Amino acid sequence: MSSRLGIIDLGTNTFHLLIAEPNGAHFKTVFHESRPARIGLGGINKRVITPEAQDRALAVLSYFREKLDSFEVMPEKTFAFGTSAVRNAENRQEFCSEILEKTNIEVTVIDGNREAEYIYYGVRRGADIGDAPSLIMDIGGGSVEFIIGNRSQIFWKQSFEIGGQRLMEKFMRNDPLSQADRRALYNHFDENLIPLANAIHQYAPEKLVGSSGTFDTLVDMDFHFRTGDWPPPAQTDFNIPLEEFYRAYTLILSGNHDERMAIPGMIELRVDMIVVAVCLIDYVLKTHGIRQIQVSKYALKEGVLAELMAR
Repeated sequence: MSSRLGIIDLGTNTFHLLIAEPNGAHFKTVFHESRPARIGLGGINKRVITPEAQDRALAVLSYFREKLDSFEVMPEKTFAFGTSAVRNAENRQEFCSEILEKTNIEVTVIDGNREAEYIYYGVRRGADIGDAPSLIMDIGGGSVEFIIGNRSQIFWKQSFEIGGQRLMEKFMRNDPLSQADRRALYNHFDENLIPLANAIHQYAPEKLVGSSGTFDTLVDMDFHFRTGDWPPPAQTDFNIPLEEFYRAYTLILSGNHDERMAIPGMIELRVDMIVVAVCLIDYVLKTHGIRQIQVSKYALKEGVLAELMAR
């Protein structure tokens, strides 16, 4: 019987499927793919998953279902998690029921706290974050998770509903982003991230450790800029020098959609949301005087995997 595990992360923008084969304390990735579902589009700030978003979700999950079947992952070894867009949608019950009915994938909706925990376990597995407190940050389409922790424990964690899709719908009225909208965006961070400021004051993290979406793209941009190539697929722990982040930040904010698309390393999936996301990274770095950026290629799904393997 196959011992393979299937983990699905139903993100607000992107759905991810990881099929892994546990082997002692390690695992082998059998299959891994991310596909845009954009379930937050058009409805996230109204707390609803639109019919169009539901159709996109079903299309991606039907494809994932085929993959799970072809790799012989048992239904009881398949774990699917709904995050910000799902947990905040007033029609989440209907959404999850329809998925179960049409794809035989049962979705567990998790709260922001649990999401932050899984992200921490994933990040820690992908990168050596060290003994000093680090600020871990995962920018999703619906929420942003901040965790302060080191390689052995979490000191503080909180999920904030200020993800990229929400910010884009509220603040990105022009492309490129206007000065006025950028100021409004930074004021929004000031108002919404007070608990983060208090936690940073208390634990004084020395570096930022990023995971998911935007951070993966920043790593790709850095590698393309320096080597003309993509990063090595097996590497999961990266450093982004501060000047490289600001080179990318300047490029991203100065251009429009098409100009950003032309940046080596950019992908269609992130080309617009990355604008508000790098603003958030810049805000955190500058407000809290953090001068080091590390990136872990592992996030929520690898955290779920780590927990399943520890059982």
